[in-house]
Amino acid sequence: MARYGTQFGPDITFLGVDRCDWADPATYEGADIVILGAPFDGGTSHRSGTRFGPQFIRQTCYLPHDGSRPSLAMRVDALRDLKVLDAGDVEMYSGDAERSVRDLQEAVHAVTSNGAIPLVLGGDHTIAWPDAAGVAQHFGQGRVSMIHFDAHADTGDIEFGSLIGHGQPMRRLIESGALRGDRFLQMGLRGYWPEPETLDWMAEQGMRSYEMTEIVHRGLEECLTEAFAIATDDCDGVFLSVDIDVCDPGHAPGTGTPEPGGLTARQLLDAVRRIAYELPVVGIDLVEVSPPYDHADITSFLANRVVLEALSGIARRKRDQADGTRWDPSLPLLAQRPDQRPADTDTDKQEN
Repeated sequence: MARYGTQFGPDITFLGVDRCDWADPATYEGADIVILGAPFDGGTSHRSGTRFGPQFIRQTCYLPHDGSRPSLAMRVDALRDLKVLDAGDVEMYSGDAERSVRDLQEAVHAVTSNGAIPLVLGGDHTIAWPDAAGVAQHFGQGRVSMIHFDAHADTGDIEFGSLIGHGQPMRRLIESGALRGDRFLQMGLRGYWPEPETLDWMAEQGMRSYEMTEIVHRGLEECLTEAFAIATDDCDGVFLSVDIDVCDPGHAPGTGTPEPGGLTARQLLDAVRRIAYELPVVGIDLVEVSPPYDHADITSFLANRVVLEALSGIARRKRDQADGTRWDPSLPLLAQRPDQRPADTDTDKQEN
């Protein structure tokens, strides 16, 4: 299949990075990251609209779309320090879930097997099944762990008579053997679903789910540190799946199933940055951005920054591994820049 471009709106790339074709490995030879759009919302159980997510995540930024974003925090320009390419959208028809997830897994596996990290812009959370399965298809069944940010566990079984949907991808991944239940870490769960029977199933798989009450009591940093140790034990890489509804609706209103009481935007950005910097990330997806329900592009701006934080963390990790250095988050912004003020002379001091 040739590069599709985008299904909805003009054919733009993420902040102006160069294009590639996922079906033609020669077009992304040597790439660090290949961005794929997955504009699918056929698995949505409540409010649809996430099919427009990839377009808005790519475009929502007040800065020029020039393929450059220097990070003040990480002191890298991920879009230039890494080779980041955009393969456009995988053609996904929301009326045919089986075909859509099959085609997306093929694209993700192609990108992964040719040495790049796939970064998939959703779409509803249905796409996490083919995304993580495509990565595991390359690395091996059970060799990739999952860190999953979400208000919801997404471990349902059959919903509306279907095995495919945005409330079920994590169960499909574990049942298929693509991912191990005891290497599955969930952050930010809250609210009133799933029911006890599903929680029992999750416990039987050895899943570790951090509900917001525990996160508030223990602190997000401590919970992340504990999750990192589990995620990197006997696995070759980590897949990061971010559902934007992990944030409180006040920070991310543009989503299909909002649940009050979530993380702040600042907490999510810091967590994603830390994961990308500290862990061997082999795949990423960002899902459930629903522009029709957004206000002033608040959610789309946050989603765009989640992508940039992930890329910046990966770029800084790569630089530090090459240079034998380590990023210090406490370092003042201007600390390593030369002081350009003219030196005081004796004459100056006398005149003053």
